[in-house]
Amino acid sequence: MVRPMNTDRSHSVGVAGPDPSWHLLYRIGGISAWIVVAMTVAAIILAIATPPPPTVGGTATLSYIAAHRTLYIVYQQLWLVPGVFAMVTYLALYPALKHLDKSLAALGAVVGGSAWALTLAIPTTTTGAPALVYLSEQFTATADPARRVAFATAAETLIAQNRTTVVVGPLTTVGLLIVSIVMLKGVFPKAVAYLGVAAGVLGISAEALRMVFEGFYGIAAVLPLIWMGAVGWNLYRLGRSSAHVPVVQPAPSPLGADTMEKRVR
Repeated sequence: MVRPMNTDRSHSVGVAGPDPSWHLLYRIGGISAWIVVAMTVAAIILAIATPPPPTVGGTATLSYIAAHRTLYIVYQQLWLVPGVFAMVTYLALYPALKHLDKSLAALGAVVGGSAWALTLAIPTTTTGAPALVYLSEQFTATADPARRVAFATAAETLIAQNRTTVVVGPLTTVGLLIVSIVMLKGVFPKAVAYLGVAAGVLGISAEALRMVFEGFYGIAAVLPLIWMGAVGWNLYRLGRSSAHVPVVQPAPSPLGADTMEKRVR
């Protein structure tokens, strides 16, 4: 009877936990998660400490941006740039979790990482968009009433996108939920896994009800932030501990040894 070939051969054969050869990525992923948290907290503090931008009215929004141009640009970047670092964190989660469930670990990493990538491809935040800065400059520079109305109308379109549920929000919470389900099987503390499951479920609900209960959307956004910080801490610790684990090399195949012996003869 022919036994099925083991296709799961790697340099980490014999390692029951996460592959230690990825220790540097674990540490970079952990640091990236902390950067996401730090920039998001900075954005929240800035939103509290400074005059809020209008949430309705193209003319009012463009006038606000003209009066607070630098502040508005910094604020928007604090919401958008974390997407780059969040992608790295999700990339690091795959090798950390793949020994538990390769399929779900890959799916969660791809969905979560892709969702954060889309925040850069579709650069709008819940409070505005960088494109509004250009519209504000053109709005201020022209005295033509027709052109000013056109720029204000374009701004209204972007504002409407900010207040509408799009694919990015749901995908972010689905990716978080999938990797948290894998975490329930090990590597990360159970508390972090359950926190992620709760954040994912609440996040999906908040996205579905965003147009009905906007306050619930803001509350549900706190849990993913706490989860990201906890994941970052544990990924960094995993990277430090894995750096001291020797990588087990696969034993040479007896068949290969016999072949070499015949060639020598």
